[in-house]
Amino acid sequence: ADAPVDVMITLQPINIVQCAADLVWSRVLREFPDLRIALSEGGIGWIPYFLERIDRTYDVHRHWTGQDFGDAMPSDVFRRNIITCFISDPAGLKLIDEVGVDMVTWECDYPHSDSAWPTAPEALAADFGAAGLSDDHVRKVTHENAMRLFDYDPFAHIPRAEATVGALRARVVGRDLTTRSEGAPRKTPTPVTGADVQRRATA
Repeated sequence: ADAPVDVMITLQPINIVQCAADLVWSRVLREFPDLRIALSEGGIGWIPYFLERIDRTYDVHRHWTGQDFGDAMPSDVFRRNIITCFISDPAGLKLIDEVGVDMVTWECDYPHSDSAWPTAPEALAADFGAAGLSDDHVRKVTHENAMRLFDYDPFAHIPRAEATVGALRARVVGRDLTTRSEGAPRKTPTPVTGADVQRRATA
């Protein structure tokens, strides 16, 4: 409780690895192969190591742990059933083919402070460029994967030509898009702690 809240924020996408391990090693994903689970705000940079680790664990220990994935590997089950989501993850984008691009989705996290809004398109484009992603990868990560995985067609509601960044921004000309913080500015340099956040949440 006395740790700076930055500890919790930093570990949020890393701690989700425990959930991923629980899911892969449970029988649920093998018994219900069509089930899809999204690890929202989980990031993707940790996934290549995780996939190597679960496959090695299976190779080395399955004879005494009793795990049986048939002809598949644990990483195959992860890539088939787990939808991964990131807000900003330059390292993960560089490894996206090892992650499995067809199950990766981007999220904005607006209005939280982790969001790059209102310049999210520019920030994302810079990350894509730095990772050297192809146009095909960009389309999948920005909208095609989400449309397929969540069975949603936004272009049924707004024509594709009117859904570009430029077209959407043109619709809000004159609106205040200033980034600002809720609440009063902090008067002391004392970091916010987990206990502070808990007190605010229960107040």
